[in-house]
Amino acid sequence: MSGLFDPFDLRGLELGNRIVMAPLTRSRSGPNRIPNSLMGTYYAQRASAGLIISEATTVGEMANGWVETPGLYTREQSEAWKPVVAAVHEKGGKIFAQLWHTGRASHSDFHGGKLPVAPSSIAIHDQEPRKTNLGPRPNDVPRALETSEISGVVADYSRAASLAREAGFDGVEIHGANGYLVDQFLQSKTNHRTDEYGGSIENRYRFLDEVTTAVAAVFGANRVGVRISPNGCFNDMGSPDYRETFLHVATQLDRFGLAYLHVVDGLAFGFHGLGEPMLLSEFRKVFHGPLMGNCGYTREDADARVRSGDADLIAFGRDFMSTPDLVERFRNNWPLNPPSDMSVWYSHGPEGYVDFPAFSQ
Repeated sequence: MSGLFDPFDLRGLELGNRIVMAPLTRSRSGPNRIPNSLMGTYYAQRASAGLIISEATTVGEMANGWVETPGLYTREQSEAWKPVVAAVHEKGGKIFAQLWHTGRASHSDFHGGKLPVAPSSIAIHDQEPRKTNLGPRPNDVPRALETSEISGVVADYSRAASLAREAGFDGVEIHGANGYLVDQFLQSKTNHRTDEYGGSIENRYRFLDEVTTAVAAVFGANRVGVRISPNGCFNDMGSPDYRETFLHVATQLDRFGLAYLHVVDGLAFGFHGLGEPMLLSEFRKVFHGPLMGNCGYTREDADARVRSGDADLIAFGRDFMSTPDLVERFRNNWPLNPPSDMSVWYSHGPEGYVDFPAFSQ
């Protein structure tokens, strides 16, 4: 079987290896959410990854829910992404844009006092205060989307995909994980709707199906990935029927011929503990396209998963933060840089972002 360092044909997109840079929110886009040259440097430093998935990038004003993250809902934002994408391509890399709507994980501070939207009016509980542009705040009780509004949110994803295509991205990933809007629709804990978007697993899946259909119409399904987190508790998630839900989701997504299914399956942190964790091998039985694992993998674990056939690709997040030449270090058994301090993950300057050294013998 192929190993972690072997090339991979991602539905016609040739990747130099099976190592993926996971999406990592870094808050360097400024208050106007416009990409910049610092971000271009950051991504270009990491372009030896087989594939880069951009930080979560919002699809509209109401999608915003994190300080100084980038967007893809204006022409200015799309134009500003072009040199960032070009910097990756100039180094021989490939990059997808991750499309994001925070849903109830947002706050009214981001929306001029308007409540964030969600499938149902259920607040996040047992979490630290929400960090907003005006300071820490208790989580809002969100406003449930009207049925008539949902098609407009789907259209936001379509527009963002179009802007990503204009910016030169090789594809897009739909963020359906970690308790954001798509995940909120999928899970019974957060979706108590009584219309066609709630109740049964089939109905709760409907929103993701419509978003995927709309985005695939722009890029082609073979350039669209979807990320899910069946084992995750981040943003107060975790539903008793998680196994049935996510096997149904994967089975339905298999019909599209997607670029990949990105499963946050690792148990390094954030397991909801509601039963046995879902493994890549379970998803392999129902999803027959490229499969990507993520969350806390070591080089050895990742290579073993690829060689066993459980996964085609493995995404690394925190290691890529502090070690821009992660692929070369893995390949040559060189030591990694010390882990990045959490205090600089979401700071707004070059420190802790583009100042980590490459390895020198």
